[in-house]
Amino acid sequence: MVEWSISSIATDVAPMSFALFKDTLHGKTSMASQSPSFGRSDLFDIPADITYLNAASLSPIPGPVRAAGEHGVARKVTPWTFSRASFYDIVEEARTEAAALVDAQPRDIAIVGSASYGIATSARNLTVDPGKVVLTIEEEHPSPVYVWIRLAAETGAIHEELPRPSDHDWTAAILARLQDRSRPEVGVLSLTPLHWNDGAALDLVAIRAAADEVGAQLVVDGTQSIGARPFSVRTVRPDYLVFPTYKWLLGPYGLAFLYADPDRQSGVPLEEHTFSRVGADLITDRYERELTFMDGARRYDMGERSNFVTLPMAIAGIRLIRAWGTERIAAYLAPLTTRIAERAAELGFSSPPAARRAGHIIGLRKPGFDAGAAAAKLAERKIYVSSRNGAIRVAPHIYNDAADIERFLEGLSAVV
Repeated sequence: MVEWSISSIATDVAPMSFALFKDTLHGKTSMASQSPSFGRSDLFDIPADITYLNAASLSPIPGPVRAAGEHGVARKVTPWTFSRASFYDIVEEARTEAAALVDAQPRDIAIVGSASYGIATSARNLTVDPGKVVLTIEEEHPSPVYVWIRLAAETGAIHEELPRPSDHDWTAAILARLQDRSRPEVGVLSLTPLHWNDGAALDLVAIRAAADEVGAQLVVDGTQSIGARPFSVRTVRPDYLVFPTYKWLLGPYGLAFLYADPDRQSGVPLEEHTFSRVGADLITDRYERELTFMDGARRYDMGERSNFVTLPMAIAGIRLIRAWGTERIAAYLAPLTTRIAERAAELGFSSPPAARRAGHIIGLRKPGFDAGAAAAKLAERKIYVSSRNGAIRVAPHIYNDAADIERFLEGLSAVV
C-alpha cells in the first residue's frame, strides 16, 4: 500500500471530517464511533441556504475525498519521490475497494475513464449475430446507447428501443419482449437498474434469468445505482457492469470501474499499453514488449490509469459509502422521495409508484408543465434539481435531510 503522510495533507477539513479521513485512508471501515449521522454535517461544504437535490447529476465531494485529492496533487510536486510501485499499489487498492462494493473479486475489475468507455469495451467483446436485437429502453441516456447503434449498423444486428410502459413496469415489459417469439430474438440487453429520468426500477435478477433462457447477454450501466443501493454481481450476474465515481460514490469526475464476468476476461481492450502486461509491475529499467496480459479484467484498464489524484479520491469515497453501508443509505433516502411523491401528487404531479421506483431518484411529471422552466425558477431560490425529458428529477443523497425536502416542496408549490 502507498504510505501517506497525514501531516502533509491539507488541514482545512473540518475536525470530524479529518478524523474520518484518517480512517478511510487506512481502510478502517468500522466507523460507528465517529461516523456522523445522515443529513447535514460538516463532511460536506454545503451552505445552509443551499438545497442541493441533484446527486444524479453531480455529487458534492465530502471533506475526506477533497483532502485525498489535494494530497494527490501535492505528491506530483515532488515526482522524484515516486517509485515503480507507486504506479501499481494505488491502482490495486482502488480495484479492491470497487470490487468489494459490488460483491466481486479484485481481478474482475478494470479501471476505466467513464461509463461510455466501459460500455464500449463490452460492445467490442460481445458477439451479436445479424438479425438479432440489441435492446435498450426508451429515453435512456444517449452515452451508453451510441455504441450499440454503431454495432448494429456494422454487424447487421438490430438496435431496438423498448417503449416506456404506462404503468412504469419496465421489468414486465422487458420479460414480455424476451419471450415474444413473433419478433427478432434479443441477443444483448443493455440496461440500467433504474431509469435515470424518474427512478423507475428494473428487476435485473428476473431479467437475467429470462435472458438466460434465450441466450441473451446482459450489460449493466450502474451509474445511477452503485453507491445508493445494494448491488451484487453474484445475484445479477451481468456480463459487464460499469459504474463511474462522480455521482453516488461521492468521488471525482473522469473515473469509472468496469466489472467483467470471469468468462468475459479474455477479450480485446480498447487501448493497448504497457501497464496491463505481465511483468510491468516489476522494479526494473527494462521495458520489453510483452504480449501477455495480467490476469483477470486488468487487460481492460485504460491507459494512464495510475492517476494519483482521482484514484485516492475514489478510494476515500468508496470507503465512506461502504462504511455507511448501501443498505442503510437506501433505507435513509427512500422516505425522503416517498414524502416528495405524496406531496407532489397533491399538486397534480405523477411519479412511478413506490413499489416500482428506486428510493433515491424520483421524477415528477404533470401535463403541460414546463420542467425546464421550473428547475430554473427553483435554482433562483437556491434549490437545485434537474429537468430530464419533461420530468423534474429530484435526487437526494446522504447530505440531505427532511428540511431540504420540505424546502423543495415549498418551492415546487410556488412555481407550479
